[in-house]
Amino acid sequence: MEVVGIDIAKRKFDLAWLSGKTGKIRNKAFENSPVGFQALCDWLVEQGISANECRVVMEATSQYYEALAHAMFDAGYLVSVVNPLQIKAFGQSEMRRQKTDRADAELIARFGEQSKKLVLWEPPATEVRELQRLIARLEAVQGMHVQEQNRRHEAAGQALESVDRILLTLKEEEALLTQKIRDHIDRHPGLRNQQELLRSIPGVGERVSSYFLAWLPVDRFDNIRQMVAFVGLSPEHNQSGDSVHGKSHLCKLGHGRLRKILYCPAMTAIRFNPAAQALYARLRAAGKGGKVALVAVMRKLIHWMMAVLKSNARFDPKMALAKN
Repeated sequence: MEVVGIDIAKRKFDLAWLSGKTGKIRNKAFENSPVGFQALCDWLVEQGISANECRVVMEATSQYYEALAHAMFDAGYLVSVVNPLQIKAFGQSEMRRQKTDRADAELIARFGEQSKKLVLWEPPATEVRELQRLIARLEAVQGMHVQEQNRRHEAAGQALESVDRILLTLKEEEALLTQKIRDHIDRHPGLRNQQELLRSIPGVGERVSSYFLAWLPVDRFDNIRQMVAFVGLSPEHNQSGDSVHGKSHLCKLGHGRLRKILYCPAMTAIRFNPAAQALYARLRAAGKGGKVALVAVMRKLIHWMMAVLKSNARFDPKMALAKN
């Protein structure tokens, strides 16, 4: 199996081909554009590398990797998209000293060669990709809105008037994007049905259900532990022998967007969801801190969301309460 490691940036990507026959590495750089993608495929053909015998490994770097991952998948290559933290840890284990685009590509190639648990990447459905784009754009506009609000405190006169005009425009754009997200989900029966199931859980509203439809590929998980780890809510223990007894803390190697968006729904669930209330009260009575109990509710929300989507049945509060 030939392994190609790719370090991708906004305008270009560096490639490191680790030959399975010779063990040597060849490097090349391409433009991060459709023209560059085709040039990469042509170059691989020139090297005698067939698509079904080549694994292309890249990091999940912002959104820069998506177009290339789609192009390579469509061309028939085996694609794996890896968490950057895994590559960083692998580099530390090799006592890596260099930090260049070329060196990063070589590191990713070696990681791809040695890793035995690389998961093949598959593109989400077209409607899910569009939902991701809409939510990402809404987040960007909301971020700009916060920035302008901060600037307003220091503005005066005509500058203040300019800030207020921008704020009004951003507010209108937020409302427009929010409506577009609703309309998009309504136009696709599968998404609409899934959102209705998710919103049957007290505490799960329109926003969190939209995020989970966009970024939580439920059908790709074998069990709930994998899903919890994907979101980054698994506990990380710090114990060794008789001398090290550190506090356990939250492992944040998962999807930051989903983890962040679950905080407020968990707070709401504690108020209005009897099963969440019972779980939170039981943990607090056992001496657990408020944050620990709240994170447990966040994890439980993931359990319930997976359950309603897998079973295609609305949330049953009585059954959830009995299983607590």
